[in-house]
Amino acid sequence: MRSVELFAGAGGLALGCAQAGFKPAVTVEWDRWACDTIRENQRDGYELVAEWRVHEGDVRAVDWGGVTDVTLVAGGPPCQPFSMGGKHRASGDARDMFPATAEVIRTLRPKAFLIENVRGLTRSTFSNYYSYVQLRLQHPENVRRDDESWFEHLQRLQADHTTSSDTGLRYNLVPTVVNAADYGVPQQRWRVFLVGFRADLDAEFSFPDPTHSYDALLYDQWVTGAYWDRHKVATKDRPERPARTEARIAALRDGDTGALLKPWRTVRDALVGLPEPTVKGTRSVHNHVLQPGARSYAGHTGSPVDLPAKALKAGDHGVPGGENMLRRVDGSVRYFTVRESARIQTFPDEYELHGSWTEAMRQLGNAVPVHLAQTVAHAVKAHLIVADARAVGESVTI
Repeated sequence: MRSVELFAGAGGLALGCAQAGFKPAVTVEWDRWACDTIRENQRDGYELVAEWRVHEGDVRAVDWGGVTDVTLVAGGPPCQPFSMGGKHRASGDARDMFPATAEVIRTLRPKAFLIENVRGLTRSTFSNYYSYVQLRLQHPENVRRDDESWFEHLQRLQADHTTSSDTGLRYNLVPTVVNAADYGVPQQRWRVFLVGFRADLDAEFSFPDPTHSYDALLYDQWVTGAYWDRHKVATKDRPERPARTEARIAALRDGDTGALLKPWRTVRDALVGLPEPTVKGTRSVHNHVLQPGARSYAGHTGSPVDLPAKALKAGDHGVPGGENMLRRVDGSVRYFTVRESARIQTFPDEYELHGSWTEAMRQLGNAVPVHLAQTVAHAVKAHLIVADARAVGESVTI
C-alpha cells in the first residue's frame, strides 16, 4: 500500500506508517534540517527510509501529476496555530496547513487519511474552526471560493453535509484525542488524530484500544514493587510514594487487578541500556552528548525519571527547560540528550538526528511518536484490508 507523507518533519509519522507496512511514494517537508535528517538516514542505508522520495518545499507547490495509486495520505500539519504555547491564531496563522492538506486529499483521492495535531485544536476557542477542519477533510471537493471567508465556507459545508446534494468525493471521519502514554510511549503527550476512510469503501473503524495505564504503573511500583526490582533500584534510592495516590494504590491492592493493562513506560524504562552522557559524547551511541546548563526553577522542574516524560516541545524561542530535562530522584536535573529524547519519542536507535542539539530537539519536539504512529497506521491498514476483501465478496476479520 502506497502512502504520501505531508509535513514529515524528522519522519516520526512516516516511520510509523512504514513500520505498519505502507510505502511512502512522496515525503514532503519544507524545513531543510528535517529533510537533511531523512537524507542522512538514507545515506546510512536505514532500510525504512532508503527509498523515500523527499520533496523539500511547500506542500502547496508539489506537482502531484505523476503520483498515482495512493492508499493513504498522512501528515501532521504545523501545530503552532493551535498549540497551548502558541499565539492561538488558528485560521489567521499563515502556518495553518489544513486547507492545503484537504487539497492534497482532493487531488490524490486516497482510500484513507491519517492526520495528527495538538490537543489544543479541540479547545472551545477553536470549536468552529475545528468543525471546519473536519468538514473540509470530509468533503475535499467542496473548496473555498475566492470571495468567501472560512466561516462562510463552513456554513456551506454544513448545509452540504446534512443533505444528499454533495455526491462527490467524501470521507467518513473518526476524530480521537489520545494520550501517547496509554499506547506504550514513555511520554505524556496528548494529541488529536483525524482518521478518514473514503465513503465508497465498506470500512468500519474505531481507534485502537489503549494498551498501557497509570494504574498499572502504580501497581507495578507500589503494590508488587516489580518495577524497582526490574531496574535494580535499591529501597534507599527510590522516590517517596506520592501522597495523592495513596487511596488509588490501596484500591489497587485490594481490588481485582486481572483487567489491568501494561504499566505506563517511564523515562527510566526508555533509557535502559544508555550510558550516562558526557560532554564529549559516546562513540557507540549516536546523538548522545550531554548539553550543559540545565537548571530547575518554578514551572521548569523537568520530567521525573519514574514517570512518563512531559511532552517534549520545540518552542518559539529555543527549547524550554522544563519539558526537556530529566529530574532524578534526588531532585537534580540535566538536559535530555538528543538520543534520550529520540528514545522518548520511540525513534529507533539507528535513526540519527541532523543538526545541533537545539535543532535536533526542535525536530523531536515537533515529531509524532513513532510507536503511536505505527499503532494507528496498523489499525488503518487492517481496516483497509477488510474493506478490500468485502469489495470482492470475501469474509475477513481483524
